[in-house]
Amino acid sequence: MAKKSVRQCELKKQRLEEKYRAKYQAIKNDLGACYAALENGTGNEEEVFAKIDALQQQLQQIPRNATKKRKRNRCELTGRPRGFYRKFKLSRNMLRKLAMAGLIPGLRKASW
Repeated sequence: MAKKSVRQCELKKQRLEEKYRAKYQAIKNDLGACYAALENGTGNEEEVFAKIDALQQQLQQIPRNATKKRKRNRCELTGRPRGFYRKFKLSRNMLRKLAMAGLIPGLRKASW
């Protein structure tokens, strides 16, 4: 089992991501629009570059752990980071254990 501190760190990352999601997405969309304007040649280049710099500064103010890329999938029961099944949110060990006990509806061992 993973340490409680590691699991708490993951929960903190998840809360941060939820808190900053809208702001992060808005900045990324604005940056995409600026880069598209540069590519198409619409607008003044200096103004677009200034806006890009300002947006990148805003993006750097957001905590690193507020992005969904830094989140690690972990088993809900044990906190194990590897062998994770997204559909069940369980590690392979716990999935097998619960399936053998018949606690996961519709899941049974394959035999042919």
